[in-house]
Amino acid sequence: MTVAISNPAAPPVSARAYLSVIGGTCALLCTVGFVVAFGVFQGYYTEHLLRGMSEFDIPWIGSASIFLLYVSAPICGVLVDRFGPKVLLIAGSIGVLVAIFMISLCSQYYQIFLAQAVLLGISMGFVTWPPFAVVSRNLPHHRGLALGVITGGSSVGGIVWSIMIEELLTKRNLGFPWTVRVLGFTMLPLLAFACISITEPPKQSQPQPRPALEATVEGGSASPTPKPEYASLPLLRSTVFISICVGFGLAFLGLFNPFFYISSYAAGHGASAQTSSYMISIMNAATLFGRVIPGIVADRVGHYNVMIFVLLASGITSFCWTEVRSLTGLVIWSIAYGFSSGLASDSSVLIVANVKAILSLQGACAGKIATPQNQGKAIGFLQGSLAVTVLVGSPIGGQLLGHYGYLSLSMFTGATLVMGAVVMGYARLCLNRSVMVAV
Repeated sequence: MTVAISNPAAPPVSARAYLSVIGGTCALLCTVGFVVAFGVFQGYYTEHLLRGMSEFDIPWIGSASIFLLYVSAPICGVLVDRFGPKVLLIAGSIGVLVAIFMISLCSQYYQIFLAQAVLLGISMGFVTWPPFAVVSRNLPHHRGLALGVITGGSSVGGIVWSIMIEELLTKRNLGFPWTVRVLGFTMLPLLAFACISITEPPKQSQPQPRPALEATVEGGSASPTPKPEYASLPLLRSTVFISICVGFGLAFLGLFNPFFYISSYAAGHGASAQTSSYMISIMNAATLFGRVIPGIVADRVGHYNVMIFVLLASGITSFCWTEVRSLTGLVIWSIAYGFSSGLASDSSVLIVANVKAILSLQGACAGKIATPQNQGKAIGFLQGSLAVTVLVGSPIGGQLLGHYGYLSLSMFTGATLVMGAVVMGYARLCLNRSVMVAV
């Protein structure tokens, strides 16, 4: 008995849908893009503001902000499905701006932790996750490409914020407080546009593509009975959904380590402080292409197929990390890892949406097995399941680095990504055992 997954023809795309994609791009530029630039903050805190703190303590600021961003995803998913995106976007944008300006006033570890980890992390969650659900509904037939574009905003943000911080802090000697305030003033119009442009599709919308879990048997017909509006419980009992949560959780345990530690690795191999900080920008620039290009391919050959490939590619690239010792080689390696991991780091935001090609496909994979009514909850529960792993992943990496060096960090990162690919492969086989089918 062969399973046939067929979707209706794609309807015309409205201006509302295009605006929601642009608004989502701006939202992730200000949220996940800021998070993946944390490596620049970590370097400054280690050398100046928090000198004397260990390599285990400082990464908790970045990890906790990512944890709170992801753990807010299930709540945001339910609220978006019930009330729409506007309230969350406005409240989150206000919180992000308040947190940014509070960081500019901080001088102690606990102050920075409360502002940059707690307040900023929670507020970013309210801004990050609504666009995923809204864009999935606005562009159901181009979900991979659309989510690839909006998560590309986080790549642009990682480039823009890290370069801005380096230029204002080092070259123009603006000082840390005013450097952070300039970042806040830059975010203000972008967040305002996101709040205005991200809107739900009209109630009487075109037919949505059928979720993979509702695939019909060839020669049969789909049941005309619609699924209940709140179908979270069946979704949480799904073997496929549980598998992708576990798979992404394993991958995200090590995914962000190169983004946090590439600068210190470059500095340890003779690169100047300025060149080391630009490694983060190079890696984030590569994630831009890694988010968008695989998203386009995934709409044709299958989101799960592409996701498994990029997870494996990221893991293999990570295993090669410590074999790179020259500046030229490190630039090439940063581009390779940034591209391959770009679709994961995220969404979502991570996807996650990392998160990076891994970041933008996680939402598409979750959206494929959900109904239009519970896509927000599906993506939300997926991102929430990543919260614990992104919280402990970077501090574990810091401990491994401090005790055993970069080789252990490289092996840990690569192993988690490969194990994630294996579990995602199992989820894909649960949907369809035929290797040549787009899933």
